[in-house]
Amino acid sequence: MTANNLLLLGFLFLFAFPATGQERMLHGKITNETDVEGIHILNRSSRYNSVTDALGNFSITVRAQDSLFISSVNFVPKTIIVTKELYEKGVLMVFLDPLVNELKEVVFGPNLSGNLQTDIKNIKTEKPLNFDDVGIPGFKGKGEEKIVPIVPYLGLASAVDLEAMYKHISGYYRKLKLKRKWDRENVTVHNVIAFYTATFFEEAYNIPEGKLEDFLLFCIETSDLQTDFENEQYALVLETFNNRSAIYNSRSFEKKE
Repeated sequence: MTANNLLLLGFLFLFAFPATGQERMLHGKITNETDVEGIHILNRSSRYNSVTDALGNFSITVRAQDSLFISSVNFVPKTIIVTKELYEKGVLMVFLDPLVNELKEVVFGPNLSGNLQTDIKNIKTEKPLNFDDVGIPGFKGKGEEKIVPIVPYLGLASAVDLEAMYKHISGYYRKLKLKRKWDRENVTVHNVIAFYTATFFEEAYNIPEGKLEDFLLFCIETSDLQTDFENEQYALVLETFNNRSAIYNSRSFEKKE
């Protein structure tokens, strides 16, 4: 066999069997019968993301061993690892488990008096109902101090109103608002790092782990990152990372100089 034939054979082998370390396009489909449009697919190992069309089809760039996170408000989130076989096949079919909120059984006693307040106290339930059980928004968690607005007319002010006015004048409420803002931002930073991992930021955006919290706080203060992440708008979150990382890294470089 001549050298030219060997070279041609090598090229054919290269294109027929792509290296698993290289990126390639993975074509997928959500096989559920309904609600398959607008499902988010995030490659946690890179910056790539995708959204399904009306038929549940999507395409996303992957490497072997990448981790794909599939999420939707109507389905249970699912993580899929791009195995060597899946990478070489280039096609992914996914069925998502529906997200169903079921009410626990409520057992009524046999003796109802007709008095609503008395009968409610005597009703036995398997566990206390909460807002998630009935599918409506509501407050959960620890109660917070209410920030009372300033009363416009001092002559009608009660003792509670005068106390609130003092807290406004002394700056107590301003500090309280600021503390709550910082607490919420720190929680978001923790959740973002847990979701994407520190390795993702270092490899994708050159943000070292020691500066990661500072970078995320910078993103929160200068963009809608906090709202987008809480609303699971991951495409917008990644767009913010792309834009803000360039600015953040350029400022860090200027400081070194």
